Amino acid sequence: MSALPRDLHPVAWWLWAIGLATAASLTTNPLVLLTIVGVVAVVVTARRTDHPWARSFRFYVWLGVAAVVLRVLWRVVLGGGYPGDVVLDLPEIPLPDFVLGVTLLGPVTQEALVAGLYDGLRLATLVICVGAANSLANPKRLLRSLPPALYEIGTALVVAVTVLPQFTQSIQRVRAAQALRAGDTGRVKRLRRFLVPVLEDTFDRSLALAAGMDTRGYGRTGTATPTERRTTGALVIAGLCGVAVGVYALLDQTAPRLLAAPMLVLGTLVAVAGLVSAGRRVQRTRYRPDRWRPAELAVVAVGLGVAVLGWWVSHHQLAIAYPSVSAAPEVSLTALVAALLGIAAVAVSPPPRTAGSVR
Repeated sequence: MSALPRDLHPVAWWLWAIGLATAASLTTNPLVLLTIVGVVAVVVTARRTDHPWARSFRFYVWLGVAAVVLRVLWRVVLGGGYPGDVVLDLPEIPLPDFVLGVTLLGPVTQEALVAGLYDGLRLATLVICVGAANSLANPKRLLRSLPPALYEIGTALVVAVTVLPQFTQSIQRVRAAQALRAGDTGRVKRLRRFLVPVLEDTFDRSLALAAGMDTRGYGRTGTATPTERRTTGALVIAGLCGVAVGVYALLDQTAPRLLAAPMLVLGTLVAVAGLVSAGRRVQRTRYRPDRWRPAELAVVAVGLGVAVLGWWVSHHQLAIAYPSVSAAPEVSLTALVAALLGIAAVAVSPPPRTAGSVR
C-alpha cells in the first residue's frame, strides 16, 4: 500500500468498524470481546488524525465502561429467580400481579452477575466500535460521500455525530481558559463555572455548523412536484415494509417461505427505486470527490473477514461463542484469529495526514 500520508475514505473506516461490531454482537465470550476492544484501541491509536473528532474515542470507552456497570447493576436489581450460587441475599420487594414474572431485588447469584458482565461487555464493545469509526472517519467527508437520496438524512446525522467531538473540544478549551485564571473553589460553584461555558460553547458551535451547512445548500429539497414526492415516499415506505417482512420471515422459520427471501429481495428493489427517485431532485456537485483505492478495499475486506469468521464461530462453535456463566470461558484458534484479524487494518492502510506530515 502507499506509504504517503493521506486520509482514508470515511466509509471504509465505518465498514471496518461495522464488521468488528458484527463479530462482537455474535458472541458473549469476554476473551473475544476484550481482544476486539484491544484491536480497536490499537487501530485508533495508530490511524487517527489530529482533528477534533479524533479525540473523542476515550469518551466512548468510558461510555462502554458505564454500560458494563449499569448492566451488572440491572442484574442486581432484577436478580431474583436466577439460579446459581447466592453471593448477595437482598430482600425481595413484592410487585403487583400485572408484572408477573418480574422480581425486584431478591437473592443475587454469581451466575446472574457473570451474565450481566458478559452482556454489558458485548454492549460496550459495540459502543467502542462505533466510537472508533467516529474517531477515524471525517464526518464532513462522510456526508460528501453519501448518495444524493440520503443527503438530507446524512446532514442530520453529521450534525448528530459531531456533537460529542465538539463537546470534548469545548471541555479542553474551557479547562485551558480556567487554568489561566483564579475562581471559586467550592464544588458547586466550580462545576457551574465549568459546565455552563462548555454547554454554551458546544451549542454555539452546533448552531454555527448548521448555519454554515444551510448557507452552502445542504439539505435542499429541490424542485420536485407534490406527485413526485408522494410517489417517492410511497416507494420508500413500501420497500422498507417489504424488507421488514422479509427479515422477520427469515428469522421465523414457521413463516411461509414466500415471505422470506422473495419478499426481502422485492422490498430491497422497491426501496432502491425510491431512493433513486429521491436522489434525482438533489442537485449538487463535488469538489475533489473521495475515490476508492486499494487501501480502502483492503480495510473493508479486513472488516468483512472479521464479521464472517465471527459468524462462523457463532454457528459452529457455540460453546466458544456463548460460554457458560458457571465455568471459565475458553477461546478457540478461529475465534482468536477472528478477533485479531481487525488489527490488519493498520498494515493495509496508509498513515493519516496530520499537521506535521508532508502533503
